[in-house]
This record gives sequence, structure tokens and C-alpha cells, in this order.
Amino acid sequence: MKFVSTVLRFDGFRVVIYPNDHRPAHVHVIGSDCEAVFRLNCPDGPVELREDYGGALRQIRRFERELMKNLSQLCEAWEKIHGIA
Repeated sequence: MKFVSTVLRFDGFRVVIYPNDHRPAHVHVIGSDCEAVFRLNCPDGPVELREDYGGALRQIRRFERELMKNLSQLCEAWEKIHGIA
């Protein structure tokens, strides 16, 4: 079982960081029918899509915008959970 730290929620999606996950700093955006993984490129971005499982291009772009709006918070969460970005 993986432990999950939900660090952000928007439009029915959860942005999670797995405490036992690997570097570089990244987040998983999880919805009921899709998941996407984005590199954060802390501290200044831009976020980059690494993996996509079922997300439409429009959704992926929405995720990118939302993650960039919250990049500072996400980088801080990664650092708190893992020690460094």
C-alpha cells in the first residue's frame, strides 16, 4: 500500500505526492478516469507532462495551468515530504 499526501484539489481532481516516491520533484494529478504525472522543475517551472493515462489534451492543459498557479506551494510540499526539490 502506498501512502499518499494530497497537496491540492481542484475541479474534482487530487494532486498527490507519494512520500516513498523518487526524484526529480513531481506530482500525480488523479481523477476518476485519468491520471497524469508532471515534473515540477522547482523552483520556477515550467511544469512538464511526464506521463498521461487517459487524459484528454484539454484536461492536460488545464492541469498544467493549475499546477503553474500553485507551483510554489507544490515545490514547498515536495521539499517538506522529501527533504529537497
